[in-house]
Amino acid sequence: MICFISTRGLDSTPVDDSHLPPDTPIIVVLHGLTGGSYESYVRAILSPACMPVHQGGLGYRAVVVNFRGCAGVPVTSPQLYSAGHTDDLRQALFYISHRYPEAPLLGLSFSLGANVMTRYVAEEGERSRLKSACVLGCPWNLAANASKLLATYIGRHVYSKGMGRNLVNLLKRHVSTFASDHDVAKAAAVTIALTKPTIDMFDEHFTRIGGGSSPPWPFASANDYYEYSSSHNVLNKIKIPLLAINAADDPVVQDVPMDAEGKGWVIMALTPCGGHLGWFEPDEGWGQVRRWIKRPVFEWLRATGEDFVRSPPHWRPLHEEGGFLKEVGIDRLGCKELDGSDIIVGTEGEAGLLAGL
Repeated sequence: MICFISTRGLDSTPVDDSHLPPDTPIIVVLHGLTGGSYESYVRAILSPACMPVHQGGLGYRAVVVNFRGCAGVPVTSPQLYSAGHTDDLRQALFYISHRYPEAPLLGLSFSLGANVMTRYVAEEGERSRLKSACVLGCPWNLAANASKLLATYIGRHVYSKGMGRNLVNLLKRHVSTFASDHDVAKAAAVTIALTKPTIDMFDEHFTRIGGGSSPPWPFASANDYYEYSSSHNVLNKIKIPLLAINAADDPVVQDVPMDAEGKGWVIMALTPCGGHLGWFEPDEGWGQVRRWIKRPVFEWLRATGEDFVRSPPHWRPLHEEGGFLKEVGIDRLGCKELDGSDIIVGTEGEAGLLAGL
């Protein structure tokens, strides 16, 4: 058996957190499709949330889990990421909860990351290492939303092709890291040769093969991948407070399960306006805007981080094996911090990628 070591990138703020108590809540963030910790929609919430209380912030820590290949994270195994692969988040939470054992972990996620986080908390149930979750712009029913996106000119030629182009450009950066005889490398070679692919074309040629670990990857088709990875049908398995916010005018997510049953744990909210991860309003100064969504998100984070009392969670204990941190009973997963990890301060995005997705 060949074992591949994959790499994840965790960006933390504030850089110097030595003044914070060990039980300070930590916001664990998953970004959108090809984004990272630099995205404006991430910083719009984390910057004030991690500000000291006396300056009007929540005074929390935050950790952004960057997907493989995003935000400068190298790809060191024949796999990227997808809407249905939850193990990278699961392993990141091993590490964060081990490093900060007294701190409640509060999930915050956007778009594709929102789907991953929703599936994670559903899969874990009462064992979730997240105390709560707030998911913004979640794509829910992947097949339905992919179909509706292709049904309009703007949806197909602006948004779907824009997301497809982002994914192809991301794949081009890392395709040389795949062994040429591997099935993922073969799929990548075909995919980067596509001309103006829509996101469903990318998923058909690559994500269904290289978007996750085996099993259940690879899938026979993109539709099979969509069926497995959708999150609208797992809400009844969630056992922690989850707030989901979508916008009715979102051109990317048009199918929202407002009638979903979460057995008291799930709150679904649909705003009249907001677009895809926008939620802008006029700010002080001519032509300036700000994201009003941070207000309800702040209220949720404060309520679940400070006021909500959770029953003792049924976490699997952690242990070290061969230098890797693992959960008892899940031998296939483990993580360790790389020697010489650097502290990098920056907010710039990545060239060649359409921002905000």
